[in-house]
Amino acid sequence: MTDSAEIYRLLHEYFGYEHFRAGQQETIESLLAGHDTLAVLPTGAGKSLLYQLPAYLLPGGVVIVSPLISLMQDQVDRLRQHGEKRVVMLSSQLQGPARDQVLHSLASFRFIFASPEILTNPAVLAALYRTPLSMMVVDEAHCISQWGPDFRPEYLLLRQIRQRIGQPRLLMLTATATPRVRRDILNKLGLDHNQVHQVIRSVNRPNIFLVVNRVANPQAKDERLLQLVASLPGPGIIYFASRKLATQMADWLREQTGLVVAPYHAGMSPVDRFKIQQQFMNNQVQIVCATSAFGMGVDKNDIRYIIHYHLPANLESYMQEIGRAGRDGQQSVAILLYAPGDEGLPSQLTAISLPSVDLLTQVKNHQLRPNVLGDDQELFTFYLNHGYQPAQIIAAFKQRRRQQALSLQRMLDYTSLKTCRRSFLLNYFGEEAGDFPSPCCDIDQQEWRGKLSLPKSPRRPASAEQADWHQRLRQLFNQPSE
Repeated sequence: MTDSAEIYRLLHEYFGYEHFRAGQQETIESLLAGHDTLAVLPTGAGKSLLYQLPAYLLPGGVVIVSPLISLMQDQVDRLRQHGEKRVVMLSSQLQGPARDQVLHSLASFRFIFASPEILTNPAVLAALYRTPLSMMVVDEAHCISQWGPDFRPEYLLLRQIRQRIGQPRLLMLTATATPRVRRDILNKLGLDHNQVHQVIRSVNRPNIFLVVNRVANPQAKDERLLQLVASLPGPGIIYFASRKLATQMADWLREQTGLVVAPYHAGMSPVDRFKIQQQFMNNQVQIVCATSAFGMGVDKNDIRYIIHYHLPANLESYMQEIGRAGRDGQQSVAILLYAPGDEGLPSQLTAISLPSVDLLTQVKNHQLRPNVLGDDQELFTFYLNHGYQPAQIIAAFKQRRRQQALSLQRMLDYTSLKTCRRSFLLNYFGEEAGDFPSPCCDIDQQEWRGKLSLPKSPRRPASAEQADWHQRLRQLFNQPSE
């Protein structure tokens, strides 16, 4: 095993750091000792270092399974900016002779980024099997539990994929995983819980003040959102469940405030999404109105606020998204806007119409064409094609539906608390809640807007006329000028 002196030398010479953050050294030493490792570290804890540093000490390449092309591209760009040339991304964008050339020379790369879907490709699997690999990394490992059953079923094949490529040591990374989700991750990957080293650190981010604003109706929600945007120092992210509304609200807020506001969602072209992300990183865009497509890989330290316009489907997603605020350790705020009936949207978005066991059986036996299964035919035929029996499929989806309902109820419970919000969140993630310094949340500091001290960031109105609008909004809502 590599000694600590060599690890610290690499930490300083390759990455420019003098010290590890909490949980990093324990995770790295576990991997270097050959242990499969699950690391649950808070957002902003520097999880990419956990596989990048060992990659320079272990023989062979590292394959990193990542959920989003934008997240992979961000990691690839960062490595190249630091002088690492032996890095490649395998995705649907890599095709034809270019892909053949990469697969033929895969052993020459130190870092190999791939989506779960591309890893099911026989040619890719064959190339990885021929490639000496020291480690397989599952980034955002909660996706195995959160997405695997009904959104990205390829996550359920990672166990077999790992076996097919030679069973390299495994690193699972996430920022939010309850004890139930941690068990689910290990079970779906076929791991013996007693043989996996787990590095668990608190999800608590004490510098993020927690707020829920309950409003009477959607109109009141819009008014409250405008008030918050006009008064809070940025940069900020506002999350929406609807692509259309994210775009509409970005236009509306830009017109009303004079701030530089941009939408971001999966319906935009990759070029436009990349442009918005870079402008936000460089403070050319002050506010992003986004769907959940925005956030993973956005390593911006000075995000001052996260606002949720729509109710998230579960507390895991909520903690992931608010954890993007205040990575510099300075005071930030997470605000959830709730109007009666908001819980209907996440229920609608996650609803899947289940066919009968008999119908699935007929499709399995080629008595009926798969298109009788409707919009979700690809999802159900995926399971049929991978050996699942119709009764198994229906039972799994019903269990998933029950779990989603429970998760949504816990999210609703959070909106109506009369006791400390932070204690509730920590208990949900299996942590014991202690005493927290004030200000903690709007339960103990109801008049937080006059007392919470957020660092000021420069605002850039688009014109003098819009700057005047900004000042008038402040007067309207009785907010002090910055």
